[in-house]
Amino acid sequence: MATGRGLFNKQFSDHLKKQKPEVVIPALHRVPPNPTHSRAKQEKSKDNSTISPQRKNNTKSHHSEKSYIETIPPELWLKIFSHLDPVSLLSVGSVNRYFYKLSKDNLIWYAVFTSYTPMRSYSWKPKTVAAVQLQLSATDLNDKEPGYWKNIFMSQMITHRKKRIQQILHSVKSISGVPANIEKAVKLSGLTWAVTFKDTSGKETVMKQMDICFSHTSLSVVWCGLVWPCIKSLTTVQVHGVTPMIFDKYISPSKKWPNRLSLIAEYDLRSLMESCEYIGQDKYVKLLHLKPGLLLALWKKSFEIAFVIATLHYHQLLELSTLGSADNIYTFPPHAPVLDDIDPNYGLHGYQLHIDMHSGLRTYLCGTYRSLFCRKEYIKDGFLRLSVIALKNSKQHAPVVGNIGFSWKTQTFEGNIQNSLIMDALVLDETEKPFWCFSAPVSLHTSKASETLYDFMGESFFIRYQDSIGRINIELVWVKESEEYYIVNMVLFLSTEKVNRWFGTNY
Repeated sequence: MATGRGLFNKQFSDHLKKQKPEVVIPALHRVPPNPTHSRAKQEKSKDNSTISPQRKNNTKSHHSEKSYIETIPPELWLKIFSHLDPVSLLSVGSVNRYFYKLSKDNLIWYAVFTSYTPMRSYSWKPKTVAAVQLQLSATDLNDKEPGYWKNIFMSQMITHRKKRIQQILHSVKSISGVPANIEKAVKLSGLTWAVTFKDTSGKETVMKQMDICFSHTSLSVVWCGLVWPCIKSLTTVQVHGVTPMIFDKYISPSKKWPNRLSLIAEYDLRSLMESCEYIGQDKYVKLLHLKPGLLLALWKKSFEIAFVIATLHYHQLLELSTLGSADNIYTFPPHAPVLDDIDPNYGLHGYQLHIDMHSGLRTYLCGTYRSLFCRKEYIKDGFLRLSVIALKNSKQHAPVVGNIGFSWKTQTFEGNIQNSLIMDALVLDETEKPFWCFSAPVSLHTSKASETLYDFMGESFFIRYQDSIGRINIELVWVKESEEYYIVNMVLFLSTEKVNRWFGTNY
């Protein structure tokens, strides 16, 4: 609540009376009924006696509440409203239609508009209505329809928010295409994430994030709760970035203000079992992956939602989470290829791959592989083939540290799904511009056909991920002596179509 304001003078009272709605006369002050109508009234009372006592009580309560609110002179309500800060004033306007109409008063909102100057001060310093009257004439008030200065104020706040978000985005330092201080930027912008479920009747259920975990190149947002919509009736689920409209004192985001939504991804749930990828399970839940990067956990007994996790790669995440709209994903400017008619192998060499395997705060593998290339004869089936870790080069083989497993926890249960983890990948071109990236849950699968070269080492496994731009194949072996996995082969495949668009080539 804001501090008090000055008393209204005659000009302000006249302005309010002009907006005064019709007032309901309280029962104690009503004129007695005409005696000639007493008999009709008695018969009407007999008819009303058939109404149940509960219904009569509810009706009486409804009318008495309405009479109480609307009987109070609007001048008094507006004087109370003049003590409210902008957040509370917006909240009051959503109580009922009567308050909504009164809360659009131009004189009050002009006082707010001239008091809240975000470009100079980030705190709201209320002005008295009497001081505002010196700046506004009666003609100014009469010329503007109710809500004019409210709209002006909100437009200014939206403009300031855009400038502030741009300042935060420009302050983020990028190292090899990955923001280095993204955690600080998320805090400064007040950015959170939400999921919105839509069912067949059109009803929407919004879930706010419960937890967030930052890793080297991605973050994981967790939604969990005891009440979820029935999955059989769901049609779509959306992931939105949520940022406050207003930044208050000390340039921090105000959580009390209305929020702006930016659509990141939308998933179709009508054919869930056909479109999802099975990741793993324990005795409580099954994990399903919806591309890109949405992990849906279902209780095994009831087949209802247990929790939801979104794995979001840092590359362009801030722009996607703040610059879009509630219904549309932010569109980035198209990439302009840099042509090269001298290098005959242009677009086939100089790639880098940064890969990170983790689960929560536990990291299993984190490494960068440079100078990756593809010979023209290895371009097959619409993909470039780039060898990252060679099977026959034991010096390149890399250990996976720790026991692989995906840990989860809700308000009621917790568990660990073995042989499942989160894998982040970022591919850079020869100019170190991001070419392809993803963050997604993956799982280890037993290899059916083992190579004789490393059969003696132990049981073999593989990890695979693929989307429209690329594919990664990883082969591992379990070494009993050291009780750990070793990556003995890793191959990166890049779409020829994407390469040609990116470099302006024609492979």
